[in-house]
Amino acid sequence: MHANGASFFFISIYADIARGLYYGSYLYMETWNIGVVLLLLVMMTDFVGYVLPWGQMSFWGASVITNLLSASPYVGNELVQWIWRGFSVDNATLTRFFALHFLFPFVIAGVTILHLLFLHETGSNNPAGLNSDADKIAFHPYFSYKDLLGFAVMLLALT
Repeated sequence: MHANGASFFFISIYADIARGLYYGSYLYMETWNIGVVLLLLVMMTDFVGYVLPWGQMSFWGASVITNLLSASPYVGNELVQWIWRGFSVDNATLTRFFALHFLFPFVIAGVTILHLLFLHETGSNNPAGLNSDADKIAFHPYFSYKDLLGFAVMLLALT
């Protein structure tokens, strides 16, 4: 259930990104960058949660993570040493990943509020793009034909 919900959540996030690309939301750099950070946080949360049930990680996955972290300027080596605490994935790493998988959603909630704040500042009070007057009838087709019918009925009554 948890994994299926996460998969559906990613589908929703990708749909939101696609909508943002379509409507040109990437032009609002601050809002867009906060959204990118939000996506990365969700991906990190998903990753540390994905590793937990397996209890181990493939050498390929470990090498990819090591390479990505070590490429960070100034702090890369320390990040690698912090996340692995050595050269194997052991219980300490899994405990750390469990803690991060529990804590990251709170960080995500805070960044989401920040993202919504920036959306509000750019005037986006309708982020879903829904028509706000869906209950209103368009003037031209309804009232124009109604007036023509009324005119025809009056003309018919006069003759």
